Amino acid sequence: MYKAIFDATHAADKPAELLPALSMAGSELNAFGVAGVPLRNAKFAIVFHGPAINGILDEAHSREKFGVSNPNLKVLSQLKKCGTEMFVCGQNLAADKIDPKTLSPNVEIATDAMIVLMTYQNNGYSLLSF
Repeated sequence: MYKAIFDATHAADKPAELLPALSMAGSELNAFGVAGVPLRNAKFAIVFHGPAINGILDEAHSREKFGVSNPNLKVLSQLKKCGTEMFVCGQNLAADKIDPKTLSPNVEIATDAMIVLMTYQNNGYSLLSF
């Protein structure tokens, strides 16, 4: 069993590009598929906080803020279909006054990113930071 928690803090270099954490999570799932590892043997979770939150804005709010379509939304949907659990830091949302309704519905609001990271690591997930 392969288990990883992706700590997504970095925004993409440009709003029209994928978040580094999403790019890596998708890449690793694809690599497992090529290697013949069944999807059920890869357990991934991602927690978004800091500048990475801009990459999980819904389409309307991404266009409003950056003037471009959000390329991350399709990847978020695909990762969710593959069983990836995705969270956003509720503390970060509150501190930055970000309305949770402006985010992708594929991401669950967690109380705190650090609690998510500690919980998953306590459950044997490797920490991967992007």
